[in-house]
Amino acid sequence: MKKHNFRSTFFGACIIFFIVFSLLHFGLPLLSSATYNSKGLKSVASVADNIPKEKVFKATHIETPDEVKGIYMTSWVAGTPSLRANIVRLIQETELNTVVIDIKDDTGRVSFKVNDPELIKVGSEEERIQDLREFIESLHEDNIYVIGRVASFQDPYMVKRNPEFAVKRATDGAVWRDRKGLSWIDPGSHDHWQYLVLIAKESYNAGFDEIQFDYIRFPSDGDMKNIAYPFSETKIKSDVIKEFFAYLHDNLHGTGMKISADLFGMTTTNSDDLGIGQVMEKAFPYFDYISPMVYPSHYPSGFNGYKNVNTVPYEIVKISMDSAVARLKTFNNTVASTTVELRPWLQDNDYPVHYSAEMVRAQMKATYDSGLDSWLLWDAGNTYTRGALLTNQ
Repeated sequence: MKKHNFRSTFFGACIIFFIVFSLLHFGLPLLSSATYNSKGLKSVASVADNIPKEKVFKATHIETPDEVKGIYMTSWVAGTPSLRANIVRLIQETELNTVVIDIKDDTGRVSFKVNDPELIKVGSEEERIQDLREFIESLHEDNIYVIGRVASFQDPYMVKRNPEFAVKRATDGAVWRDRKGLSWIDPGSHDHWQYLVLIAKESYNAGFDEIQFDYIRFPSDGDMKNIAYPFSETKIKSDVIKEFFAYLHDNLHGTGMKISADLFGMTTTNSDDLGIGQVMEKAFPYFDYISPMVYPSHYPSGFNGYKNVNTVPYEIVKISMDSAVARLKTFNNTVASTTVELRPWLQDNDYPVHYSAEMVRAQMKATYDSGLDSWLLWDAGNTYTRGALLTNQ
C-alpha cells in the first residue's frame, strides 16, 4: 500500500482554496463583466453582450424638389469615387439638385448588392457601386435627390438566363437582336414585370427616392421584318405597354417611392404609338413624372419644317413640350384628373454636332417657356457643360 502524501494533499488544497476565494471575491473576469445597477447591486453581463452588433441599414429618403434640375450618372462612374466626386461637386456648386443613377442599364446587370432572396436567385447583380447605400446617404445629407434608372425591356442578361422571355426571330425562333446586337425581352412577359417590381422595391429600400423606367417599349431598329413576340404577338402594342404601366402603379403605389417613365420625344407630337407601343395618354394615369426625351438630335430632318434640327434646339423643345402640356391638360379635363408632372430630358452631349452652353441653355429656356420648371440633362459620357448651369451665389 502506498503511503499517503500529506505534502501534496496540503498544497493541492491550498491551490483549490485560492481559486475559489478569487472567484468569489473578484467575480468572473474571463467569463463576464460586472456592473452595478442603480441600487448598487452587482449584475453580471456575458462577454457576448459586449460584442458590437452589426448595424442594420435603414434607408433615408428626401422629398422631390419643387424644381428638379438633374444630371445622369452611369453606374460605373457612381462606383468610382474619384469620378463621381466631380459630378457631386458640380451639383453642389450649381443650380443642380438631382442625380439619376443607373440601377439596371442596357446590359441587364444590377449595379449594386441586393438583399432580396428572389433577386439573388436571378443573379443579375454586378456590384459596380460597392458602397451604393452609403453613397446615397451622403447625397441625401447634401439634400441631393436621387433617381434610379431601370432599363426595362432591353435586357441581354435576362434573355440569356430566360430565353423563353425574349423577342424572337420569326424565321427560326432564335433570339432576335437589334442594330447594336442587343437582345430584348418581350414587353408582354408578366414574369419580367414581376422582376422589375422586385428591382424597384429593392432599390427604394437601398435609398433611391424615385425609380425611373426607361426602355419601356418594343424594339425600334434592326431587322423588323423578321421579328416575333411570344407573349404579345396578337395584341396591340400600346395596350401591352399600358398594361405594364398599370402593373407598376398597382404594385408600387403606397410604398412611398415616386415612379417615372422615359418616353420618346416624338410621343409629345405624334398621336400614334410610333411602332413601339408608347402613347402619352396611356402613361398619364400611372406615373408621378413623365420625361419625354426631347433631344433635338433624335428628331428627323424636316421635323416641323426644320431641315437641320440641331440648329434650332429651342424650337424643337418648345414645340414638343407645348404639345405635351396641351395634351396633359386635355386629358385631365376630359378623361381623368391626374397628378402626373412633365419633366423633359434635354441634350448635353456632342451628337451629331457640338452642343454649346448656349444650345443647352436654349433647351432649358424652352422648357420654362412651356410653363414647366423641371428638367434632366443627358450625356452618356457624364461630361456636362458647366457654362450652361447657373452657379450658386
